[in-house]
Amino acid sequence: MAIFDDLKQFMLQVQVLRDETTRVIEGLAKRNFKEAELLVNEAIEIDKNRRESQKMADDRKAKSNADSKKIGELMKAGKTEEANILKASIASDKHHIKTWEDGLVKQEKDLQEILYRIPNIPHANVPAGKGAEDNKNVYEHGIVPTLHTKALPHWELIKKYDIIDFDLGVKISGAGFPVYKGKGAKLQRALINFFLTEAEHAGYTEMQPPILVNKESGFGTGQLPDKEGQMYFVNEDGLYLIPTAEVPITNLYRDVIVAEENLPIKNAGYTPCFRREAGSWGAHVRGLNRLHQFDKVEVVQITKAEESYKVLDEMCAHVQGLLEKLELPYRKLLLCGGDMGFNAAMTYDMEVFSAAQQRWLEVSSVSNFETFQANRLKLRYKNKEGKTQLLHTLNGSALALPRIVAAILENNQTEEGIKIPEALRKFTGFDWIK
Repeated sequence: MAIFDDLKQFMLQVQVLRDETTRVIEGLAKRNFKEAELLVNEAIEIDKNRRESQKMADDRKAKSNADSKKIGELMKAGKTEEANILKASIASDKHHIKTWEDGLVKQEKDLQEILYRIPNIPHANVPAGKGAEDNKNVYEHGIVPTLHTKALPHWELIKKYDIIDFDLGVKISGAGFPVYKGKGAKLQRALINFFLTEAEHAGYTEMQPPILVNKESGFGTGQLPDKEGQMYFVNEDGLYLIPTAEVPITNLYRDVIVAEENLPIKNAGYTPCFRREAGSWGAHVRGLNRLHQFDKVEVVQITKAEESYKVLDEMCAHVQGLLEKLELPYRKLLLCGGDMGFNAAMTYDMEVFSAAQQRWLEVSSVSNFETFQANRLKLRYKNKEGKTQLLHTLNGSALALPRIVAAILENNQTEEGIKIPEALRKFTGFDWIK
């Protein structure tokens, strides 16, 4: 469903489709996006017809206005018959203009609907691929710990130490809504404080945004219509529970022309996050591995186009620094086109190794959206020449808590208890979970 009054925020996107059709289709092929050629060509054709209709309507309006001026002159000259002919012509013009304008409304709606379905074009360095198996491992850090013979996965550890209760969560909400207790709750709070403190040290301004957003916000950052079925919706109020703090924080700058001297913008925020995760349950997502509600600290940057990939590297380094301070072995993956989010141009995932589960767990995605979100948001700045330019938006999880908690519990378990990483102890107030 279209939500804007016009297509102004999409004009650049349409122009890219027209001027760089081959690059767009080849780029979308990296995503294994089967509708790429069909949708791109359909958008170009509708836009061509829309522009032709607009021109005909404008030309006929100009003719009608000119004829209206002539009528007065003819009447003054006593040429009533000629004036009446022009009046009839103007009436006919109005009918044709209305027909074209009605057609424009439909063409603009059809074009907007198609543009909403076309994902971002991957950066040239993004590898082609269908899924996780085609992602590129670009860096690994840390040593995988050797656990004692009686080591347990986190879903058993939380029962042993009575720190997280899934049964209570089922009782009051349903599956995927755990209750954190005692040192489990304190560990959650400690991680949030640690992540926010580190973000502040890195120059991010902390924001505390709403956790429900309107439809305009969902469309602005690209969660809608792509992820509509995965977002919880409050029907009576037309509001969505956020899947990530990226949505409200980035939308703070919707319809804003940022002063160049205020760039880059660096915001961080802690929020609970809500995801339906429909159809994604099984043995591989036990315990904290996948939840409907979880806590996360998000970092967002808004910057000039020429600086955004340097910023992407900076944001990755920030997340990697958090993992290193938590003493967690991790790897950095460059996602292939088929595994990237709908709105991203390039994404790096950080995965920590879970020693008890003997597998990698994704804990962060850091993405550059280039102008994709800014185009929808009408988020711009004026350069030194006074020309208005779209900005680039970026965001990253820094970090999502559930799998971090799982890895800390599993990797730091000993026969005496679970040892808290040194960097967290001033936030937890305790060294061990026993």
